[in-house]
Amino acid sequence: MNVTDNIAYVGVNDHDIDLFEGQYDVRENGMSYNSYVVFGSEKVVVTDSVDARFVDEWLGNLEAALAGRTPGYLVVHHMEPDHSAGIAAFAERYPEAQIVASAMAFKMMAAYFGTDFADRRVIVKEGSTLELGDRSLTFVGAPNVHWPEVMFSYVPEDKVLFSADGFGKFGALDVEDPEGWACEARRYYFGIVGKFGKNVQAVLKKAAGLDIEHICPLHGPVLSENLGYYLGLYNAWSSYEPEGEGVTIAYSSVYGHTRDAALALAEALEKRGQTVAVFDLARDDMAKAVESAFQYDRLVLASITYAGGIFPHMSTFIHTLAEHAYQRRTVALVESGTWAPMAAKVMRGELEGMKDIAVAENVVTVRGALDDASRAQIEALADELSK
Repeated sequence: MNVTDNIAYVGVNDHDIDLFEGQYDVRENGMSYNSYVVFGSEKVVVTDSVDARFVDEWLGNLEAALAGRTPGYLVVHHMEPDHSAGIAAFAERYPEAQIVASAMAFKMMAAYFGTDFADRRVIVKEGSTLELGDRSLTFVGAPNVHWPEVMFSYVPEDKVLFSADGFGKFGALDVEDPEGWACEARRYYFGIVGKFGKNVQAVLKKAAGLDIEHICPLHGPVLSENLGYYLGLYNAWSSYEPEGEGVTIAYSSVYGHTRDAALALAEALEKRGQTVAVFDLARDDMAKAVESAFQYDRLVLASITYAGGIFPHMSTFIHTLAEHAYQRRTVALVESGTWAPMAAKVMRGELEGMKDIAVAENVVTVRGALDDASRAQIEALADELSK
């Protein structure tokens, strides 16, 4: 696959993986590990490598793309092992090639490989340029997007931005995603990059000064059309603005009464014309619940009172939101408990550490099963959330 006449794709697809980074379910569509080759008139650059299980396949793809040419450089934008596992193998196969990366990346190489390639390393920083003849790479610092050593690079002659994990997406490239780009890109962003919105905003400002026609991430497809759409989403996500109007309802239930309240609220909201997404935190993919919470402008937390607090899955969900800098939303509370409902108080306390969170005035309390009083509270909350 060619990105342009002078840039080729040499990455691999992974259909064996079940959990990306040990937690994100990708069994349905797999994962891609992207690597590219930039052909200059004098020098050839390879960008990044792949996961350890696919290094041999990657080297085969690379050899085929090179068609007899010898790479002069391996550029390492990001040292996470799913992108750096092939560095040592590349260095052995192409002993004349130099390794190009940030200073911190070379420290990481020493930790992973027992060497920082001192005899062949090229340290780059913001504004550094690598000349390839009729092509060049200019480096853009992107620290903490999402590791501290990350660099982007830009090929002005082809208007191509190599964006490391930025603009990445779950899913292998040989699988058509029926939901399109945004859904799995959003789950990827908020799960992996989302905490670092300030850093993403900083690099987006740098990218705004570049004439870009293609964005080449380390996961997911090359983005070459309607770039304003992708940049707009990244701007919204990294500034923590809701992407749209809607209500996410996340619940934890033991005997079904909290679930009944959550579903009754969802029905009441839908009757009022609201977009609603409902998640059982014990059974549904929590990463999708997190994604939805960031996508929409309102969130409902519904939990049983458990050991004087909240159910463990709800505790994990709220902790995950806080860890990823959840903010600028309205949150409503639903609690249940037979003798001493405490979940709303505990959840409210958990929300106090989050920025710009407005807590809905109406609280739903279910004592045992739903009754006329709790159903009336649900209707009142639905009215408040629909205004």
